[in-house]
Amino acid sequence: MMNKRSKWIGALSAVVLTAALTVSSVFPAASVKAASNLVPDYEVKLLMPANVVLGSDDKLKSEVRSAFGMPDSVTKMNVQFLDTDGKDIYSNGWSPRIRKKEGDSKFELSYKKRYPIVNGNIDAALTKANQEGFDASDTNYEAQVEWGYQNKTLSITRSKDVKKSGYSGMDLPSVKDSRQLLIDNAPGKFDKWLYAGWGSEQLQKSRNYGPVLAKRYTGTYSGLKTYIEVWPIRSATGSGTENVVEISFKTDDRDTASQKHDELVTYLKSKGWFLAQDSLKTQLIMDRY
Repeated sequence: MMNKRSKWIGALSAVVLTAALTVSSVFPAASVKAASNLVPDYEVKLLMPANVVLGSDDKLKSEVRSAFGMPDSVTKMNVQFLDTDGKDIYSNGWSPRIRKKEGDSKFELSYKKRYPIVNGNIDAALTKANQEGFDASDTNYEAQVEWGYQNKTLSITRSKDVKKSGYSGMDLPSVKDSRQLLIDNAPGKFDKWLYAGWGSEQLQKSRNYGPVLAKRYTGTYSGLKTYIEVWPIRSATGSGTENVVEISFKTDDRDTASQKHDELVTYLKSKGWFLAQDSLKTQLIMDRY
């Protein structure tokens, strides 16, 4: 038979449990608030027909430069991507890149994760990225909606500028040095994408895709800083190059991006300077090198 002490302990436990349940019902546990989605900026990117807007010297024709207030001078950019022969990194939505801009003393390393925007639903893509760890609490990443002619893509990028001795001018690092630079500076989300060390493992067996030495003209369109870039990408046959000409501008406002996108399409069409395709520079480089 239960003694008095045991009965007293049991009664006390019941009272404590009842009180705890009452308190929890009056003051429920605070719910964990999920971090909000990243807030992107917007980059409108449209293509121009190279055979129309470029001269025989592969420079922008004067009437095109004049229309956008662009001087004859350009900024050169040397760019290469790294991936395995099987494109294991690219097929998982990532693009590790090394870029050297004319006049810069450092290499720009970037690790870009892309999400397709389906049926124009930008917020759905941002939510998908949030579910995979890219949210507003991590300020190391920048989100951007790449707004093409018909398609849009969400890109989330981590960038870092680094120095490497032994290189000068527009030279890019060797394959060995490129691998090491990208491995040494790899952000955690990239390196742990499929499992711990995944990114470094892929980079260790990667090769260069490129390089491509592009040139950028700078001007304005409708009050927005505007660029026209000429990218000489290896042709599909492997002999010679094919110029890809892209005009772009950035804005922080979604409505402005939409409005100015449509206005620029209309303007380029009126001049005969519009190529009705979406820009796929990275895809072309990954396919042709």
